[in-house]
Amino acid sequence: MPESKQDDGETSDRLDTAIQWWVRLDGGALSPSELAAFRAWLAGDPRNEAAFEEACDFWGSWQSLPQPAVQAYLASRRPERRRARIWPAMTIAAVAVAALFFAFDELWIMWRADIRTGIGEFRTVALPDGSRAHMNAVSALSFDYSGDKRRLTLLAGEAWFEVEKDPSRPFTVEAAGGTITARGTAFDVATNKARTEVTVGEHSVEVAAEGAAVVVEAGRQTAYGPNLPALEAYEADPERVTSWRRGKLIFKDKPLGDVIAALGRYHRRIVFIASADVRNRRVTGVFRVDQPLEAIRAIEAHLGVRSTRLSDYLIVLHS
Repeated sequence: MPESKQDDGETSDRLDTAIQWWVRLDGGALSPSELAAFRAWLAGDPRNEAAFEEACDFWGSWQSLPQPAVQAYLASRRPERRRARIWPAMTIAAVAVAALFFAFDELWIMWRADIRTGIGEFRTVALPDGSRAHMNAVSALSFDYSGDKRRLTLLAGEAWFEVEKDPSRPFTVEAAGGTITARGTAFDVATNKARTEVTVGEHSVEVAAEGAAVVVEAGRQTAYGPNLPALEAYEADPERVTSWRRGKLIFKDKPLGDVIAALGRYHRRIVFIASADVRNRRVTGVFRVDQPLEAIRAIEAHLGVRSTRLSDYLIVLHS
């Protein structure tokens, strides 16, 4: 049965309490009354002990605690306790550093943009030539219409473009070192640091990247990136690719890492995946963009993945 919001909150509270106890125990000697309170809390509910184990997994072995009395007590309760640490303590520091890096990177991108969207925000922009750009959440776009130019740059995120025909002025979108050229068409561009995808809904576009070029017709897609094979066009479903415009995300046999990244446009939490095994598990499903955390819970249940919520803003997925 899926975990209720109330249960989820209780789990988070238990883990917060467990971490507080760990910090107090690791900080030095507890008074007899404090030690008795810790023992009472630990023995009061099996879920408390499970939460304390999670705290130990992150912050260090219970055997390293400075109080022999605490060590003896924990050993007597669980003499078989030999759990390997799921994540080293440095994982948390790594997540924090990565979050800061991406925050500064995002600020730089947003500063360069003429048009931008925030978390969970969608926006349709009428461009100077009558074309329209439908922007997904957490996206940034700049444009140059000087002279005979119709040149746009997708700095981050995703946008669906509906292009007004003008044979004398090609409409180009630049993204991650590639260029998409159209004269009158509708197409989607989605870009991140590893991959840029171009999906065509009407007519065709030419995609030039990595020293090669390919024409992509309606109902087809191509992708380029630093570690991807040579450009080629292949079948795709534009309705599925642009389902975000209708408030849904549709995934078919996608790696969990990609799914979590896509859901990340619609909530403010950091979701860290603890291992490559979990990151590469395949996901198929339809999820609402206005309920991203419900989607994560459904994925947990379907894939048999566990989550640990270290705070209101940090979730770790693990096996």
